Amino acid sequence: MDSNNRKAGIVCCSNGQKISYTEKINYLESTLLNIGVKPVFSEFIYEKDSVFSGTAEERAKVLMEFYKDNEIEEIFDISGGDIANGILPYLDYELIKKSSGRLWGYSDLTTVINAIYAKTGKPSVLYQIRNLIYDFREQQISDFKNTVIGNMEDLFKLNYHFVRNSSMQGVVVGGNIRCFLKLAGTEYMPDLEDKILLLESRGGSIPQIETYLCQLYQLGAFDKVAGILLGTFTQMEKEDCFPDIETLIKKFVKADLPVAITKDIGHGTNSKGIVIGRKMLF
Repeated sequence: MDSNNRKAGIVCCSNGQKISYTEKINYLESTLLNIGVKPVFSEFIYEKDSVFSGTAEERAKVLMEFYKDNEIEEIFDISGGDIANGILPYLDYELIKKSSGRLWGYSDLTTVINAIYAKTGKPSVLYQIRNLIYDFREQQISDFKNTVIGNMEDLFKLNYHFVRNSSMQGVVVGGNIRCFLKLAGTEYMPDLEDKILLLESRGGSIPQIETYLCQLYQLGAFDKVAGILLGTFTQMEKEDCFPDIETLIKKFVKADLPVAITKDIGHGTNSKGIVIGRKMLF
């Protein structure tokens, strides 16, 4: 991001923020201003009707307005939840492809950032900007500033280890496993051939994660991908589940498919970012 041009869009494509979060969002605004980023907020941030901050079309329209704005290079989604995939038919993918803007979001935004890659080949970032105001904020702010302002890679440097084989490379797709599977059978699902499939989850114990893996298996995903990167599975780890995610995934994949695990990607407030749509070597 040009140091003389640091406007950033703030959107809420999934569930609207609760009014009770106003103080936190104000704190995020001041944090970004202190970093040197001037946030420009969508008018559709807070809940107005149930979980909706606006209609799917309204939420898509304001996202497109940020993509059209040549002064905005980064667009940060601060939401999560369930309804982000509703905006997909209303996005102008040709305009997104030509835009210099880049979308950041996590969790339910897995649907949007993977759809953007599938329709345009354009990368987006799996990362929650609200991490800048939580308990690991000092490290998060440092990594974010060095990456977004300093054009370095601090926020994207991951620690990982292999549990099957020792290397893999390919374009990274995926994210939250539940949300990624919303794209199955649609035009917004990325082609998985030779990709690195990233999978993580906040909720879900053994039965839920098992059924998601079954669906991926039945889609033929594990026969297509070049490798799997497992992030954190928050509920399973909290409950100290066994079989754990490493054991579960090994039931579904061939012995020669590389599988790596990282604690740096997921729903934790210490989580780093990863670029969906970028080729990576692990």
